[in-house]
Amino acid sequence: MRVFLTGATGFIGSHVIPELQERGHHVIGLTRSDEGARRLEAAGVEACRGDLEDPASLSRGATLADAVIHCAFDHDFARFVENTQKDARNIAAMGDALEGTGRPILITSGVGIGTPRHGGPATEDVLNPHHANPRIATELAAAGLTARRIDVRTIRLPQVHDTHKAGLITPLIGEARRAGAVAYIGEGGSRWAAAHVGDVARLYALALERGEPGARYHASAEEGIAMKAIAEAIGAGAGLPVRSIATEEAERYFGWMAGFATLDMTASSSWTRARLGWEPVGPDLLSDLAAMDFAHA
Repeated sequence: MRVFLTGATGFIGSHVIPELQERGHHVIGLTRSDEGARRLEAAGVEACRGDLEDPASLSRGATLADAVIHCAFDHDFARFVENTQKDARNIAAMGDALEGTGRPILITSGVGIGTPRHGGPATEDVLNPHHANPRIATELAAAGLTARRIDVRTIRLPQVHDTHKAGLITPLIGEARRAGAVAYIGEGGSRWAAAHVGDVARLYALALERGEPGARYHASAEEGIAMKAIAEAIGAGAGLPVRSIATEEAERYFGWMAGFATLDMTASSSWTRARLGWEPVGPDLLSDLAAMDFAHA
């Protein structure tokens, strides 16, 4: 298959590329720069120039392929709401190119969108259109494609990690350095789901080859790791003290991440594993944090 991949030079996309190539697929990677094009071509990827600010460029890329994997997202959290709306526009634009072709598009969301209203781990069958997380815009855009009978499949991500990056935990390290200590709320019992980036890349490939129209898949290898354990791992690696704080102190220690720090973001992947045969094999989150080079994190 010819696969148009957005976010091809990013953390997750750069791992999806070899996974697709090993399965015999030809990758067309979106890039906005000459340097990005050179990197992609060196990896055996056909470069396609475009930008998230230009939905038409993504639409053009989608016309070149048999399938689309949309990993790109603007992670400027100071403009999070605006960026989720931009993501929705880009999904709609690529949908325009795919309508009536039967070709699939895989989009990227977060596991938190699947959290039941009564609490508990997120599940693949849950979609609350009134979810408070602005990232719901992504999944509403996907629902719009489904209504147009476009084959859209959603990959929901937890904290995706290796020994260089770890989802929201990477900026959490920066905030801890700014505050001079690593904090957790209360007893640190809130938990975040996680998965190694290699396992996540393999899930994208499986969802492409075996996935079903309209399905949502959870890339959670670990259902939830306690924030106290995460904080202790960061403290050990970064050489910072670790302390329990009250909720009202969250902004001082977590900065712009205060809203995330209080969330319990657990997620089940039982349905995903059963449907796609996905079995994570990569290191767990705490192992990667123990091996992380904190000097460059």
